[in-house]
Amino acid sequence: MRLVSMVLLAVAVIMAVLDATRSIAAGAVVMTPLGSSWAALSRQSLAGFEALVTENLPGFVWDPVLLWLLSLPGFAVFGGLALLMALAGRRRERRDHRFAA
Repeated sequence: MRLVSMVLLAVAVIMAVLDATRSIAAGAVVMTPLGSSWAALSRQSLAGFEALVTENLPGFVWDPVLLWLLSLPGFAVFGGLALLMALAGRRRERRDHRFAA
């Protein structure tokens, strides 16, 4: 889980750097939605993912839920996923050494 978290964090940082570069060039804040980045990378896989979701899951999953997620900035989505994976894969402290003698 922690390795997946690090990979997701690396993708989030790359996307943030791309947005920062575009913001400097444009002279205004640019936050590229995840859907736009995915479409620029591989439009066919995005269409395949849409077909997969709409055919196998209830309709509300694609239209309000995933379209909303795809409209968020890519760095925020990957950063949030990295945080969730890091929390899921963290090592828990052992509580048996907490008592003072």
